[in-house]
Amino acid sequence: INELIQKRQLLEAFASIKYLEDETIAERDAEKYKDNPQEFVRKSKDVDLLYNSITNMIQSIVVGTLEQPTVEDTMLNSLVTLIAHEEAAHPNTGNTAGPGSDLLGTPRKWREEWREAINESARKRVQRVPMASNKEESFWLDLHLGFLQKQLSEDLLKIKLSVKKCYPEEYQVCDMYVEAFHNAVASHLQDLSQRPLEFNELYTLLDWVANIYRSELFLGHPDLKPEVKTENLSLLLTPADWDKLKNDYITLAKGKIKSYFGNILRLEVTEKWEKEVHPEVKENLYHSSLSFDIQTIIGEHMKISGAISRSLGTKTLELCLAELHEFVPRFGEEFVAWSTAQDSPVFAPYFTAYINSFHDLVSGLERVFKVNTEELQKILATLTRNFTNIFLNKLRTKAQPLLKKILTKDWILVTERPDSLASVVSQFSEHLQHMREPMGQELLRDVHKYVVREYIMQVIKPRRKMNGETRQQVSEKMNQEARILNNTLIGQGSDSDWLLPAIHHIANIIGEKKTDKIKEYVKELCQDYPDIR
Repeated sequence: INELIQKRQLLEAFASIKYLEDETIAERDAEKYKDNPQEFVRKSKDVDLLYNSITNMIQSIVVGTLEQPTVEDTMLNSLVTLIAHEEAAHPNTGNTAGPGSDLLGTPRKWREEWREAINESARKRVQRVPMASNKEESFWLDLHLGFLQKQLSEDLLKIKLSVKKCYPEEYQVCDMYVEAFHNAVASHLQDLSQRPLEFNELYTLLDWVANIYRSELFLGHPDLKPEVKTENLSLLLTPADWDKLKNDYITLAKGKIKSYFGNILRLEVTEKWEKEVHPEVKENLYHSSLSFDIQTIIGEHMKISGAISRSLGTKTLELCLAELHEFVPRFGEEFVAWSTAQDSPVFAPYFTAYINSFHDLVSGLERVFKVNTEELQKILATLTRNFTNIFLNKLRTKAQPLLKKILTKDWILVTERPDSLASVVSQFSEHLQHMREPMGQELLRDVHKYVVREYIMQVIKPRRKMNGETRQQVSEKMNQEARILNNTLIGQGSDSDWLLPAIHHIANIIGEKKTDKIKEYVKELCQDYPDIR
């Protein structure tokens, strides 16, 4: 009988074992072994061992079904017949052998063994999928899941096309295999989820579970339909394991986002500020990639995390905004430190470009990501004030030496060119026409007002008396400088027309000898600037 089993002639072997079993039962019932119970135990054990050998062979055949290049239809057909014969020979009456009793005549439950063999086959197939270590291959998990996907797809297709036809409909063989593979994959992924995974590995695992496993790329592939059904499959990962993976992902994403923002700052410093590369002009506005780079980082992370789950996308957006709120002040500190440490010709252009970029950042976050930017706007307002103060301080530092020369001997003797002050002021003011409104216009007004006010303050300081000829010379010089200064600023977009006459009024008063005329000029000055009194 053992030889028949080894040759996989299981129907013949079963018939022989059943004959031996029936014979032993008949002899037992006839009390043949009353005086020799050991002989009965020996024969009962022989029957049990032979049945167990068939059980083992059933398991071997089922486990080996997917191992062979082709399916042995005849063997599987005989396996089904064998199970049917055994179930008919040992009807399940609900009575099972008790402890210490013999197993003669009891059901062998080979259909259950068949199911367990399918489970074991699935476990082995999953466990044997190649998996490199993270030291050998940085994308080890992508490769491993790709191999797993490929092998299981081929196995399921083989089951659909070749294995299914060997079993009766009642066996639901495709459903059995799908569930077995599903459970094996779930167990395997649980093991993987307990490993210390890197950010990209966490994303790969989350994405595979959420977007690939049941999709047309794998279980939902048209070639596997309609036999492979995914509707009733349990979760691949328990809610606890799934939440752990998502939380680990968010934790590591925080470091990633911080690093990406840090790279933006590093490139601004090394590739733009230090190399004094002038910002681009787009639609007459100075352009910085700052806003675009930040929104790209946020958008990419939201896209990939949102594809896994809406809640993960929301958490990622919240994380990005939190990191942005930390990054912007850090960026501001670096720009302030750089701009105060040196007198760079690209300071004013980048100051202007960043103000534009701040506006684009806020509007982009509101429009594209639908977020509340109130907190960010407060941070950016502080940054804008700091940048503006540096801008105005640099302007004052450059302009003050020239303003202090007004009405000095050198100034009167025309050793300074009449456009010197306008030229220095223009080094700053000319960039404001490339700043987004309304701030560009507001700041240009401030510059215009500052220069005119400081000019007049220098003129009205108590000084030594001047003779008529000198006064006339000073008046002409002031009118000339005022024209150049005002024309420059108006040409750059200043709308502060109300400032235009101010210096001219003072110049006319200084240059006039007749008292009546002086009173008339003073009256005009008071009419244009009532608060001058």
